[in-house]
Amino acid sequence: QVHLVESGGGTVPPGGSLKLSCAASGLTYSDQCMGWFRQSPGQERERVAQVDRPGRAWYPDALKGRFTISRGDNGNNTLYLQIDNLKPEDTGVYYCAARAVRFCTHFAAEFFDTWGQGTQVTVSS
Repeated sequence: QVHLVESGGGTVPPGGSLKLSCAASGLTYSDQCMGWFRQSPGQERERVAQVDRPGRAWYPDALKGRFTISRGDNGNNTLYLQIDNLKPEDTGVYYCAARAVRFCTHFAAEFFDTWGQGTQVTVSS
């Protein structure tokens, strides 16, 4: 059974940093396109970052520079999201997602078929 479990969320002041983790099990981690999405109350799920097996990463233009996605290797089946210079508008539930393909051909929530339960990030002073 496939599981994605996010962790690392919390409440931080504006300008702070967080590193989110997503532990993957029950899948061939090395053959996954993986991504991060976020959702705020009343908003649609928004793409944040994705990375394919060769390690190529994509970000929406509005988020480039503050978000960094990375994936563990050599048995470390964990996906990470480093968020720097956090802003109040970054508040939301952050979800990890996966699809069993080596290359990420689309950057959209509909492309992914496995999701974690989410971790809450709140940016507030």
